[in-house]
Amino acid sequence: MVKIRLMRVGKRKQPSYRIVVMEGTDKQGGRAVAAIGHYNPLAEPAEFTVDAEAALSWLRQGAQPSHAARRLLAKSGVLKALDGIRSGRAAGTDEGDAG
Repeated sequence: MVKIRLMRVGKRKQPSYRIVVMEGTDKQGGRAVAAIGHYNPLAEPAEFTVDAEAALSWLRQGAQPSHAARRLLAKSGVLKALDGIRSGRAAGTDEGDAG
């Protein structure tokens, strides 16, 4: 199973994270399939960026976000967009059947 999670980078006591797509069985510091953003918790306020298109693509393919990654994806609006796409598809298929 493919997972979206945070991978720690940076120096000791100065954490910075990449938001990556990894195989679920890979170890914590393993090789990432794709990097879709980054998160810096030490900046004031905490800064992060997410490639929304790439994240939506991986989520549509069944990637499961970790709790921390889910929180960041929700803040960036990616999960809301995914819900809109899913509800739009469901509504689109219902209209096609009725017509």
